[in-house]
Amino acid sequence: MTAATSYNRPNDLSAFWMPFTANRQFKQTPRMLVSAEGMYYTTDDNRQILDGTAGLWCCNAGHKRAKINEAVRAQLEEMDYAPAFQMGHPKAFELATRLAQLMPGDLNHVFYTNSGSESVETALKIAIAYHRARGDGQRTRLIGRERGYHGVNFGGISVGGIPTNRKTFGTMLGGVDHIRHTHLPEENKFVRGEPENGAWLADDLERLCALHDPSTIAAVIVEPVAGSTGVLIPPQGYLQRLREICTKHGILLIFDEVITGFGRIGAPFAVDYFGVQPDMVTTAKGLTNGTIPMGAVFATDAIHDAFMTGPENMIELFHGYTYSGNPVACAAGLATLEIYEEEGLLTRGAELGKYWEDAVHSLADLPHVKDIRNLGLIGAIELESIEGMPTKRAFLAFLQAFEKGILIRTTGDIIALSPPLIIEKSHIDELFGTLRDVLKNLD
Repeated sequence: MTAATSYNRPNDLSAFWMPFTANRQFKQTPRMLVSAEGMYYTTDDNRQILDGTAGLWCCNAGHKRAKINEAVRAQLEEMDYAPAFQMGHPKAFELATRLAQLMPGDLNHVFYTNSGSESVETALKIAIAYHRARGDGQRTRLIGRERGYHGVNFGGISVGGIPTNRKTFGTMLGGVDHIRHTHLPEENKFVRGEPENGAWLADDLERLCALHDPSTIAAVIVEPVAGSTGVLIPPQGYLQRLREICTKHGILLIFDEVITGFGRIGAPFAVDYFGVQPDMVTTAKGLTNGTIPMGAVFATDAIHDAFMTGPENMIELFHGYTYSGNPVACAAGLATLEIYEEEGLLTRGAELGKYWEDAVHSLADLPHVKDIRNLGLIGAIELESIEGMPTKRAFLAFLQAFEKGILIRTTGDIIALSPPLIIEKSHIDELFGTLRDVLKNLD
């Protein structure tokens, strides 16, 4: 990668209120990224930073992809924006068709959003509206999972189960409950891939069905692999059991694949990897390789067709966004799918999975490491917390890793890794060699 041009730092950092950031700490010692290419970012002082997180789980094809850039440039020259209400443009339909072809079963319909958070809100609203359209309007209750992450809008944090994302914002949506999370730290410590023990945790849904009456429950939403909470891998048979219970009680099952979608775990989607078909799938991130915000909700024929009744001049679903199916985002999405197909990136995680797994678990002997988890090209290293100062140890690891030239992500005292799918074995060696140096000297 060529060296970046020297950049001056902005002389005032106060105006930008940064998301999910320790703003005061950052603005005292800024970490500025000014360019990116392939597997690396470049800082404003011309240091190369190996991207161990695919940006924020989104740059699956790596950075500065010419095909995507050219598609965006060409689309801007042709048309910058087209209204999505009562109007259309060709690329929105072309991309939807291409996306639907990636999904198994009858997940044949795509509703565009602009982020994972919007995809979740859309799926939750569709679920409730679907039951009403079928004359089953008492089904309004939504079930999430403890430690789940489903974005940051009110629907998402209501069905989500990460306390820090919820406690500051008062009363959540009513009619929401949560099943147990899948983390069994004593039984499943340092397990490689899917734990053998824990499928029975899915039966917690039966407890909530007994409590609320299943005829009141509209949908259950889970991440197939819980990512932002620290990479919790589902036990073998767990998702299959959830599907069985939902089918038994007429409850819709929603997979939040904002992280697992587009090749992250070695298959196009977790739907493919686990062989379980939900009723809806939420996506974003890898859809456009992080280039332009875009999300999509996949729905089955049965859900879509339930709305296609009544007078043909009437709007079937009163929901959508100004930027649903934005032309420039669609162009980026189409180019991204071409790269995935041409380079076999949607299954590359399976090819590199064993090498990646061995690298992640090679850190098990280091001080303060209390657990390691992995699946596909995702890894998590859970650290012992400093007494009275939770999150500090992992944050110190993040800062030291950045200084040593690698980008990692932390959540609580867990280091989460999810590199671009173009990663080579040499990059894996560099990433974990550097991380080993960081962790072995960490207080």
